[in-house]
Amino acid sequence: MKSRAFGRLRGLLIWFAAAASFTCSGGGGTGPSDKPVVNAGSNASVMVGTPYTLSASFSDTAGQGPWSYQVNWGDGNQSTGTKSSTGTISATHTYGQKGDYNVGVVVTNSDGQSGDGSLTVTVAAPDPVILAAGDIGDCDRTSDEATGALLDTIPGTVMPLGDNAYVSGTPTEYATCYDPAWGRVKNRTRPVPGNHDYYNPGPSKNADGYFGYFGAAAGPDKKGYYDFTLGSWFIIVLNTGTENGDSIKAGSAQEQWLRAELASHSQQCTLALWHHPQFTTVTGRPFIRPETTPLFQALYDGGVDLLLNGHDHTYQRFAPMRADGTADAAFGVRQITVGTGGGEGLYGFGPTTPNLEVRAGNGEDPTFGVLKLTLHESSYDWKFIPAPGLGSFTDSGTGNCHGRPS
Repeated sequence: MKSRAFGRLRGLLIWFAAAASFTCSGGGGTGPSDKPVVNAGSNASVMVGTPYTLSASFSDTAGQGPWSYQVNWGDGNQSTGTKSSTGTISATHTYGQKGDYNVGVVVTNSDGQSGDGSLTVTVAAPDPVILAAGDIGDCDRTSDEATGALLDTIPGTVMPLGDNAYVSGTPTEYATCYDPAWGRVKNRTRPVPGNHDYYNPGPSKNADGYFGYFGAAAGPDKKGYYDFTLGSWFIIVLNTGTENGDSIKAGSAQEQWLRAELASHSQQCTLALWHHPQFTTVTGRPFIRPETTPLFQALYDGGVDLLLNGHDHTYQRFAPMRADGTADAAFGVRQITVGTGGGEGLYGFGPTTPNLEVRAGNGEDPTFGVLKLTLHESSYDWKFIPAPGLGSFTDSGTGNCHGRPS
């Protein structure tokens, strides 16, 4: 009897101890850990510079309010606040760089118990844009100012394609002719030298106005050729502005540099820019410019997708071609001439060629304007934008990037 009585007493003591432990836990909350339950929401995507708004929620069965919360945005920034009732947490943040960010949300009740949740925000950068035209600054015209006004409304990298300040590219002409027209976007400009930029008086003719105005943006050592990456694209600027055939012939320092750069880059897509077009249908000029053929051949061999030029005061778009002017849809280089920046007048045309796709100039849709080039990961879009009141011609399309020919 004593043994059974002792067993019953022992069982009652265990029951009372468990009950005391339950009633004195002091937290409430949701679940065995007595914590708020946090739902941070679904994974999201947003563009760089665009505000992202988090919409999280939480619950707490014990109602131990008020609740404090902290949002860790994953880039070193935090947002904090308090809630007087369970429900939704809303907070907004803007990311400055692309990447995948782990966002954590922590909610703490008045009893000091915390719950957390997380999600991933993928931040993408917008595809880069290039705005290009050549033959621009002219103190005797206002059309250059009209094309420059287009740049105010379109974000992107501005690339003047040479002959940027008429007539001789002097420092004074850059200050008084180019700067009022396109100088407003100097801080996002990467220039190309043209022949008029080398016409400055004096025996040196060394484009002092050009290099003095653009500074480091014009490339190192006043060579006039340089390269850089933009998004997923490789961009190459070359210098034909000296009009010295020896500087661009096969085996020249510039041509060897070009081939070495093309051989070493890893980007799928490549854009090249120089002043004088390889192909033209302007009246009085040969279809192929022999001086630039070594450079164009290097582009073809290196798998370059697109070439932009100025010099001819027209807009001309050609199908992808080899250096000899024959079509090559698989590996050819597409050339677009955009000599429509507003300087001097537009040129007229001679006969068309089989690989010419579209053209506009004196006598055929005369229009001043700029080319907007959007660079996607493996393709590009082009759009010619006319300056208001200076013609109505437009052109647009899409091209795909290709690799090097075997």
